[in-house]
Amino acid sequence: MLLPSLKKFLVPLLAVTLVKAAQIPFVLNKPLTISTLEEDCDKWDINVAPSEIDTGHLVFETVNSFMQHWPNTRYRNGHNVVPGVVPPGTVLYHGRGDMNTPTNPEWLATDPEHSYMFCRGQTADSGCWQLTVTAIRPLKIIYFDGSAAAKMPDGSMDSQDILAYGKVVPEKYFSERERIKNLCEWGKDLNIDGFVRMEMDFEVMLCNFNEGVLVEPVNLRARPRGGPGRRPDGPRGPGRHWHNYLAPVETPSNYESAYAVSLDVNSSTLPNSGFDGFQSGSWHRYYPGDTRIQLDLTRLVSFYDTSLVPSLVAERYGKERIKHRLLGISLEDIQTVVWKIEELSTVSDPGSGVDWATLIRLIVKRFSERLEMVQFILNSTNPDNSVTENRVLAENVQVQLIAMLQPYMLSTIKPPLDPTSSQWVSPMYKLCATTYTSYITESSLNSRLTSSEKLILVGVGKTTREICRIVTGLWLDGVMAGLEPDFYKPSTIGDEDDVDLGLLLSSWKTRIFGLMKWLDWSVWLKCRPTCGLEEICSLPTWPFRRDSGGDSDDPQPKCVRRMASFGGQGF
Repeated sequence: MLLPSLKKFLVPLLAVTLVKAAQIPFVLNKPLTISTLEEDCDKWDINVAPSEIDTGHLVFETVNSFMQHWPNTRYRNGHNVVPGVVPPGTVLYHGRGDMNTPTNPEWLATDPEHSYMFCRGQTADSGCWQLTVTAIRPLKIIYFDGSAAAKMPDGSMDSQDILAYGKVVPEKYFSERERIKNLCEWGKDLNIDGFVRMEMDFEVMLCNFNEGVLVEPVNLRARPRGGPGRRPDGPRGPGRHWHNYLAPVETPSNYESAYAVSLDVNSSTLPNSGFDGFQSGSWHRYYPGDTRIQLDLTRLVSFYDTSLVPSLVAERYGKERIKHRLLGISLEDIQTVVWKIEELSTVSDPGSGVDWATLIRLIVKRFSERLEMVQFILNSTNPDNSVTENRVLAENVQVQLIAMLQPYMLSTIKPPLDPTSSQWVSPMYKLCATTYTSYITESSLNSRLTSSEKLILVGVGKTTREICRIVTGLWLDGVMAGLEPDFYKPSTIGDEDDVDLGLLLSSWKTRIFGLMKWLDWSVWLKCRPTCGLEEICSLPTWPFRRDSGGDSDDPQPKCVRRMASFGGQGF
């Protein structure tokens, strides 16, 4: 059993934390602003949890995930629209059945492996055509995050529907010709050259092949696959057709032929072009992602901005992040968002100059591995552990907590005589949470922030605040349990081996798992154990959704064989 002094400290603290979390008000009209952040941060009580409707951590992680294939494969339903450019000299690719330059909007792949899936020819002898398309000036684009090119009815195309149709239209998830036409018409007066989306790899929906690009046709060796533009319900020929992977989604009868692609796997001399396209996407899985598309975060528009899109607050409430989508957004909010995107697409405000992507990445690198290590250690706990085993585990956790908090441990921080008090760690908690943002909020930089930057700043502040709240609280528990006897030793504890740390370890485990679930950083989404060289860690993605039960509501990574010669069936 816990000694009286330790129980006196831990039990009330846990009770207060649970009560305060349960009493968080459900407020729909509280905007996400700099003043809100400053107001919230005036109180540095480690027992006060964030509101259940806070979205700052979601802004943080979606910005951290831009142009990265892995996180946007898991969270297909994008919530951000970001202007950017394709720099001059960037080479893009367009596979087709002839050498002609398109006269209408078309799709470009960022990697030739993806484009080659559309490189069509009547016979192998005639070869197939792939256009090499080079930007000769900066191409002005709009980026939709998530798997916005995945032809699925459950939310992946919601954000572009807002621009293409002025509403969310799930039934048009296969209307790609209509969608690209509408998007290009919308963007014409804004001088938008194209739109960037992701499926198995990134692609550019280019509006005009006669503006800003140099087009050069290349005749490539063709894979036998039947005639160009073959529809999914046409002759299948040898091998497996791509729509074999699409169950349970049905292919509409009016499906347009732009994505009618055969993925032959029976050829012994040519690689599986379907897998190669998927693998090229995997090159851009993690930070910094595909850097050929340069995004302007000073002009970000996010559907997680509760002051911009208040109608979605209630729609999201109580739902797991993977279920978030834009269905249910009000017409008023749609009009506001479209106006905001149009406004930001025409401004040239340089903003503050803060490198937000690097700042966010720095925070992730600082905390991700140590939080994961704490979780790993706590996973070793069980009710049958001996006193000695529990002490070793607790001390190992305390070492990781100290490492995270060391830069913020002020020399004036001293435990009080009252073992139930937590107020004495507030200065350390505040310093930990504000170190990366205090200069931005308190200097002249603040006046130069765009509205988009203010949203990102709030996201950073909300995220670091909760990380530091939890980590500081865990460290405090360890101190009061006597895990740092040189710093503090409870007066009633005699032999430290008599201390039962089971309650402490259980509390730590609950809180660290809760924090990591709340943060939901993509760096923690891994194949465990690590895949072999002949395998690749895969998440179900359109059009390759090969998990055992069709397309799971909560796709998880798993190792798949790269090719049949390693004992598998290829991708």
